[in-house]
Amino acid sequence: MTSKNILPLFLILLIISCQPKHDPVDTILVNAKVYTANDAQPTAEAVAVNEGKIVKVGSLDEILAYQGDSTEVLDLNGHFIYPGFIEGHAHIMGVGANLVNVDLMGAQSYSEVVDMVKKRAEETPEGTWIIGRGWHQDKWSETPETIFKGFPTHHELSEAVPNHPVYLSHASGHASLVNAKALELAGINKDTPDPNGGEVFKDVTGQPTGLLNETASRLVAEKIPEETKELKARKLQLAIDECLKNGIVGLHQAGSRADDIEVFEEFAAEEELKIRLHVMLSGMDTSLLKTYYAKGPQIGLYDNHLNIRSIKLYADGALGSRGAWLLEEYSDAHGVHGHNVTPMEDIEEVVFDGLANGFQMCTHAIGDRANREVLDIYERAFAEFPERANDSRFRIEHAQHIHPEDIPRFAELGVIPAMQAIHMSSDRPWAIDRLGKERIENGAYMWSELIDNGSKIVNGTDAPVEPVSALASFYASVSRKTLKGTPEGGYEPGQKMTREEALKSYTIWPAYGAFMEDITGTIEEGKVADFTVLDKDIMTVPDEEILTAHVKMTIIDGKVVFEK
Repeated sequence: MTSKNILPLFLILLIISCQPKHDPVDTILVNAKVYTANDAQPTAEAVAVNEGKIVKVGSLDEILAYQGDSTEVLDLNGHFIYPGFIEGHAHIMGVGANLVNVDLMGAQSYSEVVDMVKKRAEETPEGTWIIGRGWHQDKWSETPETIFKGFPTHHELSEAVPNHPVYLSHASGHASLVNAKALELAGINKDTPDPNGGEVFKDVTGQPTGLLNETASRLVAEKIPEETKELKARKLQLAIDECLKNGIVGLHQAGSRADDIEVFEEFAAEEELKIRLHVMLSGMDTSLLKTYYAKGPQIGLYDNHLNIRSIKLYADGALGSRGAWLLEEYSDAHGVHGHNVTPMEDIEEVVFDGLANGFQMCTHAIGDRANREVLDIYERAFAEFPERANDSRFRIEHAQHIHPEDIPRFAELGVIPAMQAIHMSSDRPWAIDRLGKERIENGAYMWSELIDNGSKIVNGTDAPVEPVSALASFYASVSRKTLKGTPEGGYEPGQKMTREEALKSYTIWPAYGAFMEDITGTIEEGKVADFTVLDKDIMTVPDEEILTAHVKMTIIDGKVVFEK
């Protein structure tokens, strides 16, 4: 759509007098094409908003009838309005942390990682911890000089940064690389045993390599000093700003402890929690769960800006670190099946207790074994509490690799697959090494098949694993390509989402996944006025142009909270 297709504002004003009048509203949005994600009215020309709610969606003539003397006319210059994008799985404090700590996401080699950490060390008093995240060995352009089981060792890092303890999380968040100083402070040596659900990597001489997989990372993480409340607040504010820049109006927070929830509530009370936050409680924090079981789900707090009604659990690790729990061994690691990071009996106990107390369960499962085990537990819980099973909306977070026999079970059980399309774009080039051709083609990133079976996919980025970019995930959803545009036609193109499905996966389906579909997720009368305004029509432009679209405006409760 070009400006030639849109009436100039002065002509709009000329025809107002010809329209039947309604009670005037606060704001009307005109000079745009509106995509509603509402099947009953897929598109419109304009929207009327009053007191933060959508009053009318319709033609320009219909909306102009709601204009009064004090109505703000928001001329969108021929841009495109979408329901506000909802990030379906992310770690909001991690997003803020990446903006404070050493962001390694763009590093192209281990040497570059080391250089970035060394630079930060030069600016940091000796003995102070240096924290970073985002490195991924499978995305580097060159292999490190020293490598063990496919991962770098600490030696180059320790030589460059000897006097600061260093903790560098893998991009997945399921492994870490630490230097000699951190190993020393944590007391990790050749005699340190592997913890349950994790591994301390040791070389052929029995010495730690610095790589800590899954739960082993906690051995060092627990030595890092606790953050101040001021730092937490700074991280949250930075993360909120980052979300708004990317058109994100809501976010499903994938696991929080009491201290983070306290900061969320303080922000909300001061009306600084601009986005809508759907919080999952950390499932292994028994005292936290006991507190919330007593209180019950906290729904619609602070004018629907904070909900606490879900519990997050971890069944396995990540594919990149070979921590995803598989039915059969990894194609590139003989005898390795990944890790069950939380004993399944512990998961089952929390699932049963959570359901009995009215909480939604959201369990991390990436490998096909993890997905099957979690589905089995959910099925047993539904049978045990049939009165609560109806519309429980239990979720599996990631659902990245599913055995073909288990794909229909999601819809049959009413389990929501919360999947991050961008992971396919980033991981697919090397994931085939982990799983092999047959498992990739028949069970990995199975979006279309899940949807065809009746599932609603909750899309997202898993930020800070990936940047919190809805447009990048939308592009991956419809193209099945890397962000560089490869391969031609996309990976396993039969699993692409349609444009309509991709839009729903970032709007009404994540709203449904948070029990908020009556409040947000579509542009229709009675819902909150949450909009994302783009300068391109991502529903019609060629795939490659989606990534060139820009967020021009983010609107929440009818107020412009970001404008470019």
